[in-house]
Amino acid sequence: MPKIYEYLGFIFFLYSNDHKPLHIHARYAEYESVIEIEIEDGKLVNIKFKKSSGNKPIPIANRKEVEKFISLYYLQIVEKWTQFYLLKKEPKNEKITRKIR
Repeated sequence: MPKIYEYLGFIFFLYSNDHKPLHIHARYAEYESVIEIEIEDGKLVNIKFKKSSGNKPIPIANRKEVEKFISLYYLQIVEKWTQFYLLKKEPKNEKITRKIR
């Protein structure tokens, strides 16, 4: 379960035995959600929050921050997803300490 990003209390990670479509998991305190990322022609078109089995979902009040993060880092997320699932390489965890405006 490699962490790929840490951002203001959110932890974004991948599960080693996961599946398509392209998605990541996000944890915030005791909450966790699955976040599907839809891309068409290299552009982000949709971010979909889904329930993570056995976990309370990230509250709606915190989702805007996750959406801002993904909107800015989606290409890097796709790269890390590809490294892990297709190339079988461990992606590097990055800590982002500045709030996205």
